[in-house]
Formats: sequence, structure tokens, C-alpha cells
Amino acid sequence: MDEKGKTPQDYEEALLALLHSRAEVERLKQREQLFSALLASVNAVLWAFDWQAQRMVYVSPAYERIFGRSAALLLADFSEWRNAIYPDDLDYAQSSLLQVLERGAVEQREYRILRADGEVRWLSDKCFISQQGEAGLPLMVVGIAEDITDKKQLENELHRLATTDVLTQSSNRRYFFDNAEQAFDDCRRAGTPLALLLLDVDDFKKINDRHGHQAGDRVLQRLAQCASVSLRRGDLFGRVGGEEFAVLLPGCDQGTARQIGERLQREVQRLRFNEGEESFGITVSQGLTLFKEGDENLSALYGRADAALYQAKRNGKDRIELA
Repeated sequence: MDEKGKTPQDYEEALLALLHSRAEVERLKQREQLFSALLASVNAVLWAFDWQAQRMVYVSPAYERIFGRSAALLLADFSEWRNAIYPDDLDYAQSSLLQVLERGAVEQREYRILRADGEVRWLSDKCFISQQGEAGLPLMVVGIAEDITDKKQLENELHRLATTDVLTQSSNRRYFFDNAEQAFDDCRRAGTPLALLLLDVDDFKKINDRHGHQAGDRVLQRLAQCASVSLRRGDLFGRVGGEEFAVLLPGCDQGTARQIGERLQREVQRLRFNEGEESFGITVSQGLTLFKEGDENLSALYGRADAALYQAKRNGKDRIELA
């Protein structure tokens, strides 16, 4: 026993305790390194938010990769989060976050962010309350924000393929009539005017026979481009047959509908096509009708417009007939 009354056994136990403590520290350090490595590899932003203080208290490393912004700035000032939200989506992002107080969790939040480099990305951001603010503890909201830009782009592409005519990039037949039926129902309920215009390329078979189907395809594409500059925002344009197109004109009386048809007619008449040494133009015949009292469905309008279209053909083509 030494002067302090310590026995060799006491020193041995102290040394073992020290070694154990150091080993425990090393294990904790290794666990922390492993946890940090796992967080760094996760391609989603984990975050924790102090609701009372309106302060972000934690954000995982993926934040800087996905948002393209400084995590330090976000932790210092929560307005950095608002600055990162795409302006059109800010109200939704803020109001949906508020819902977590009522529900305890919000799992369906999708909004866009604007990276510091100007790139727009889509996020799926789920959040829930992890701490209720009881016993003097702050109310904590935690969440995970995942970049779903690729998924959104795929969804948009699938929607485009399902609704768009591949050749002309206008609405395809199914999409046109689905939307036209809805517009017809809205018109009947609200008592607002509605016009339907059918148009068909004159002598299209002769163009295909003389210049080939590729030339015919270019004719249809250019015609669709004419429609894009002639119609109003909110008008619906679609390819409903081989060389036949339809235009739905919501809120349009007879005079305005005819003006739109004539404007489209003039744009088409200006077109020129060069095939080898030969140049040619095209014309279209149009059939116009308006919603009438007693029309029970869109088929009534379509039948009248179709009859007017063939009347325009019989009367010399390159004209608009009203039914």
C-alpha cells in the first residue's frame, strides 16, 4: 500500500477503467463516423425544425447537394428555406407545413425549389412532430425531403405521350374530346357560349400522291403551328383524324369564332412548301357551329360542324361554312 492508501489492485482497476473508457470513446467515435457516412450517402435531406423558435436545428449533408445552397446559412436564418422555394409554390409549401400541427404528420407534399444556380427541382417533403413541446421541451418537427425531379419528368413525359399527337404536337383525339366534353358540360351549366370549328386540309391525298407522305407530314405540322399563333389562350386544338383538326372555342360568340377561323385561314394561306424544284401552298375548309339551346351533348355540335365542313368542300373549298 502506498502513502495514499492505494493498493496495486486499486491501480489495476483504475487502469482497466481508463482503458474501458478509452475503448468506449473509440467505439462512440466509430459509430459517429459510421452514422455520418450513412447520412452523407443518403440522397435525401433529413431535417429538424424548432417550431417555437422558427429555427432549423439540423439539416443533413444532402441539403447542399440537392438545394445547391449553404447549410450554414439555413441553420443561421430560416428565411433561407423560404428563399429556396420556387415562388409559385411558396404559399403551398408554407400552408402544407402548418398542417403538421393539426395532423401530427404530413406525407403528401410536393413542391419545387430554386437552386442557387437557377435550376428548378421537384421535392417530396414528408414531415411529422417528433416532440410535443411538453415538460419545457421545444416543439420539434422533423422531416425528409427527397429529390423527385426525374420521377416528375417521367410523369410529364408519359402524360405528354398519352395526350399529344406525336406528329403535330397538338392534342390527340382522345384528349381533345375528353376536354371538349368537360367544356361542353361547363357551358351548359353556366349558360356561356361555346363554338366548335372543324378543319380539313384541301386535296391532302393529292399532296401525298405527288410529293410523298413526308411532305404530307410537314403540311400537318405547319398547319398545327399556324393554329398555335392564331388561337387564343384557353382554346383547345387537336388532331382528330388523318388531316382533320378540331378547335374548341369556350366563351366565343359567332362573330368572334368566325374571326378566329378567318385568322387561321389567312395563316394557312401564307404557307409555302418546297419539294425539289416545285413549290406549293395549301388551303383548309372549315365547318363552324355554336352551342344551341337543346344541345344535350358534344355530339350534336360535332355533327353540325362536320356537315358544315363538307358543305365548305362542296362549295369550292378554302372557306368557312356555318351550321
